[in-house]
Amino acid sequence: MLTLMAVHAHPDDEASTTGGILAKYSAEGIRTVLVTCTNGELGDSPSHKPGDDGHDTADVVAMRTKELEDSCAVLGIDHLEMLGFHDSGMMGWEQNDTPGSFWSTPVEEAAKPLIALMEKYQPDVVVTYDDFGFYGHPDHIQAHRITLAALEATGSSAKLYFPTFRLSAMEAFRKRVAELGVELPADDEDPDAPRIGVPDEMIGATVDVMDFTQQKFDSLKAHVSQAENIFFLKMPMELFREAFGKEEFVRVRPDSPGAPVDTDLFAGLR
Repeated sequence: MLTLMAVHAHPDDEASTTGGILAKYSAEGIRTVLVTCTNGELGDSPSHKPGDDGHDTADVVAMRTKELEDSCAVLGIDHLEMLGFHDSGMMGWEQNDTPGSFWSTPVEEAAKPLIALMEKYQPDVVVTYDDFGFYGHPDHIQAHRITLAALEATGSSAKLYFPTFRLSAMEAFRKRVAELGVELPADDEDPDAPRIGVPDEMIGATVDVMDFTQQKFDSLKAHVSQAENIFFLKMPMELFREAFGKEEFVRVRPDSPGAPVDTDLFAGLR
């Protein structure tokens, strides 16, 4: 059985950049495995932000775990595996260095449960973040690191892709959003920091998931507690379909410069 393994940091990460491929490949009979590295303790609760006196991490974990299970059901994911590390918070938060946080755990230690899962499922395709963690989140960066460590430790020959956005499409998206009068979230990022997305020539795979955009939207919607932070849920469905009708990736393995852009992550395997 062909197997897709997606390694993500928190509950809700599976939906935003890989919800389309998870739904698509599940519908095609490919076994889908979602590995979620942390419990998401530092997400929002219904009425409190992390750091507020009323923010109860145990309640947040219970709520986000149920939401993750609901999202997996929407996407048709066959196996959910939670590594159970403590959420590290955003880069620079004091919780980054809390004992037991994902970020503070040595890579060789943090990779051990993922190594066991790779040995168990023998994935043919693995998807995780790039070395910037997509947007600089410490838990995303750590997920990248342990994925590479686990692939090396197991000697896996799995194809490896990093989800991304092409920069040219992001500019077109901003223009389309402006035309529809939709307000984008404020950009507080350091102007000198790396930006989300890659030049078009770095795109190694473009997968058509238009038929699965409703499932992707519904999987995002399943994460009720985090809805305030999920801008995409505020988009009209027409715009959501335009923006998420395809998912794009940097192709890492096999490294084949100059090769045509893949339209199927399992190209050559079936």
